[in-house]
Amino acid sequence: MSTVKTKDGTNIFFKDWGPRDGQPIVFAHGWPLSSDAWDAQLLYFGLQGFRVIAHDRRGHGRSDQPWNGNNMDQYADDLAEVIEKLDLKNAVLIGHSTGGGEVARYIGRHGTKRVAKVVLVGAVPPLMLKTADNPEGTPIEAFDAIRTNVRSNRSQFYYDLTTPFYGFNRQGAQVNDGFRESFRLQGLAGGIKGQYDCIREFSEVDYTADLKAIDKPTLIIHGSDDQIVPIAASAHKAAKIVKSAELKIYEGGSHGLAQVDADRFNADVHAFIRA
Repeated sequence: MSTVKTKDGTNIFFKDWGPRDGQPIVFAHGWPLSSDAWDAQLLYFGLQGFRVIAHDRRGHGRSDQPWNGNNMDQYADDLAEVIEKLDLKNAVLIGHSTGGGEVARYIGRHGTKRVAKVVLVGAVPPLMLKTADNPEGTPIEAFDAIRTNVRSNRSQFYYDLTTPFYGFNRQGAQVNDGFRESFRLQGLAGGIKGQYDCIREFSEVDYTADLKAIDKPTLIIHGSDDQIVPIAASAHKAAKIVKSAELKIYEGGSHGLAQVDADRFNADVHAFIRA
């Protein structure tokens, strides 16, 4: 397997596919998944001549499962080490959900000298948690419930989570059992400690300053019916913070729209990159 050993000795697994002279696209996955969540995008963009790179966040997938260091600053630094080891330039960074926070924090900590464009999809920034200043957010009790479920029976919880994640609980939805099984398998491939720690990172971390640091063309894609990262506290606000961001809303779209509606998502991102 291809890995980068970080400065603290953690091995980060990554995929690096497609022609080496193609423009690089770097994908950051959501919680509790792995780079496998980007299969439809890695294949599509690789066949279109792009160099496609996706890593497993520490504590997730095939990367090491350290007890410590499971925080967004470290995730962003890990991503930076992958990008620097591969010497990627003019890269398009695409982050889904927690991965959107990772991409934003990467830019906040490491700048945009290696970045050409940014895509945030169903992304958690600027802040998911409900506070006095963020009344559109989700109450802390919801995230505490996630912690409880991960501690007690994460296998069943991950499987159950796929229903709102993909919008399979909506009238007329076609349930895809393959997506459900893949989600659970990806989740269980990671370590419970890293995934448990990561709950705080996608829920309680404020990414406002990181969004303000983005100075490259940015596309924000979000489903209007996202039941995991509600659009009012995320995309609507992020689009106002990021300079000249383009907001594209998928009416009725779920949190897992890059998989459920892969053809449309790939075409929209492709057009944005080519523009």
